Amino acid sequence: MIQWTRGMRRLTVTVVVTLLILSGLTRIVSASLSVRPDIEPTLASAPTARISQTESNEVAALLRDIKRQATLLNEREMAVALREQDILIARQEIEAALDDLVEAENRLVARMEFSSTASNTDIDQLVRVYEGMKPKEAAILFEAMAPEFAAGFLARMNADSASALFSNLSPGKAYAFSVIIAGRNANAATE
Repeated sequence: MIQWTRGMRRLTVTVVVTLLILSGLTRIVSASLSVRPDIEPTLASAPTARISQTESNEVAALLRDIKRQATLLNEREMAVALREQDILIARQEIEAALDDLVEAENRLVARMEFSSTASNTDIDQLVRVYEGMKPKEAAILFEAMAPEFAAGFLARMNADSASALFSNLSPGKAYAFSVIIAGRNANAATE
């Protein structure tokens, strides 16, 4: 793409330079013809016709101007090519950074899933341990736990184990656990 663009720019510069030269020569010829309207050029007089010093200076000035314009165009073309190259490099760096971010996000999601699964597995194992204990022994442990913490385990226990445990708790703790479990989903959306 860049090479095609450069080729098109060079072709454009060449066409512009050629048109400027032809334009300058046309001006010179028309100026010389308008200066001497009484003399008609003939085939015999053509080789002897000479360009005046003024016309020669104008041609030289036009050629210098054309060369200067061509130099400026080449410099601009180089600057644009460098900018395009910088943009290409920046785009590649951005794409690499985005790939790194996607990869990091995938690793983070995997870690979060693992942590969540591991945490739930640990809690489920503790629930099974509490369910396997004698209700009086489990009640002693639950009496010592913070109500929010103990209510989390009680909510996961099967109904038979939880009811046996509740019957061995003090009335105050049993009530506190019941209120916490009942109020957990009170603010959940119903629609």
